[in-house]
Amino acid sequence: MNLEALCKEAELSFYDDELVSENGKKIYRIYVQKEGGVNLDDCARLSEILSPIFDVEPPVNGEYFLEVSSPGLERKLSKIEHFAKSIGELVKITTNEKEKFEAKIIAVDDENITLENLENKEKTTINFNDIKKARTFVEWQEI
Repeated sequence: MNLEALCKEAELSFYDDELVSENGKKIYRIYVQKEGGVNLDDCARLSEILSPIFDVEPPVNGEYFLEVSSPGLERKLSKIEHFAKSIGELVKITTNEKEKFEAKIIAVDDENITLENLENKEKTTINFNDIKKARTFVEWQEI
């Protein structure tokens, strides 16, 4: 089963998927994006495409709930492509060595991410394989 092609059929682009357990229930989440943003109708349309396929070819073993949504403003970055699509955005990164960064993504190549420190504007380059977890974030300002 090709999730990317199925998302394209619903005029969406596949971002990521995950299997989580909440209150003893399995939830299979699919995150999608679209130019201009994803709305509820987009999620429902993809769910309608996927449900009959998943009835025949389940994505996980056992009973589960399917959720389709956008990855959100503050989203997990787990693939090099996620970083490339997030150039110019703010990110919180924890490395495998437990170093923490809050920075702006300024460049991405095949295996490295270049960041600009928010406080001192210093540039740092991190190898993608050295990143334990990363998430975009928004600086909310008081009005």
